[in-house]
Amino acid sequence: MSSFGKFLLGRILAIPVTLFIITFGIFAIITTAPPEELATLYFPPNIRSSMPPEMIQAKIDQIIEEHGLDDPLPVQYVHWIGNLIKGDWGWSPTFNGDVLPLLKQRTPVSAELTFYSLIFLFPVALVIGLIAGWLQGGRFDSTYRFTAFLGLSIPPFILGLFLISVFYVGLHWFPLGRTGIHGLLYSPTSDFVSYTGFLTIDGLLNGRLDVTVDAARRLVLPVLTLSFLYWATISRVTRVAVIEEKNKDYIVFAKARGLKQRTIVGRHAFRNAMLPSLTIGILSAASIITGVFVVERVFDLKGLSGLLVGSFVGVPDTPMTLGFAVYSTLLVIPIMFILDLLRGVIDPRLREGD
Repeated sequence: MSSFGKFLLGRILAIPVTLFIITFGIFAIITTAPPEELATLYFPPNIRSSMPPEMIQAKIDQIIEEHGLDDPLPVQYVHWIGNLIKGDWGWSPTFNGDVLPLLKQRTPVSAELTFYSLIFLFPVALVIGLIAGWLQGGRFDSTYRFTAFLGLSIPPFILGLFLISVFYVGLHWFPLGRTGIHGLLYSPTSDFVSYTGFLTIDGLLNGRLDVTVDAARRLVLPVLTLSFLYWATISRVTRVAVIEEKNKDYIVFAKARGLKQRTIVGRHAFRNAMLPSLTIGILSAASIITGVFVVERVFDLKGLSGLLVGSFVGVPDTPMTLGFAVYSTLLVIPIMFILDLLRGVIDPRLREGD
């Protein structure tokens, strides 16, 4: 097997191990309460208040037996994982529905915001960091450093509120939420077909340019809010890496050979500078996926964040909390896997174990 094949196989085998460690840790933390306490989460307080104590205790004992809440932790975990694989993620008392369909229903909103944030993040951060590093000390570099300082200093939710105040309340340039004309698209009488769940793409596929434009306008502020901090982080790392690379001997030798500056930057300096940037990018991608939920609340996007917040209102919703945690993990791991493979393609030392 080639070195890259071994590298790829190792990353693939690491996925189930990672899933096991994360899911077992999440399950162990959430189910540390005594069985009696966990059983009370399966029926609402308003029902318990109207029942005599002996009936409450009988109901608790029944729930413990039905769900195996007094079984050893490994047994409970295996039973829970088996249900997840079969598609039974539990029943959410807060939202009065099955957990998995609820998560799938809200996924397109969060996925669309995450997708465009990542698309905007990496190319822009790498290119601007490259230019700022190569033109170190110039006017572009000075402007960039000030902007990056702001990106690292302002928390995303504060930035979101500021952008709303300026561009929504003040200038009326960008609308909020995901409703608008979208609310009429999925009615029984509508002929709008949801192919991907992304309104920006489905609008084009349905021949509805107005939907695409409206959806894009509603994504501008959330995407900027979500990606600004991580843009500043990745671009600063890229800038520093480019500054280090441009002073190395092979760059000086390339200049002495008369190679064009575009060739030197694109084929040599940028390729080596990308390695630390991709390392930071993997962590940033994971942070964006988890940070998307805060931005959704700020901009009133009806995504997965509504399920997370709702699961903590009133009765603790253990099935939804567990399902949300696992679902988020399943979203993060593929992106990190792709970025890790990209690092392996660029840097042979990673896949050869050097």
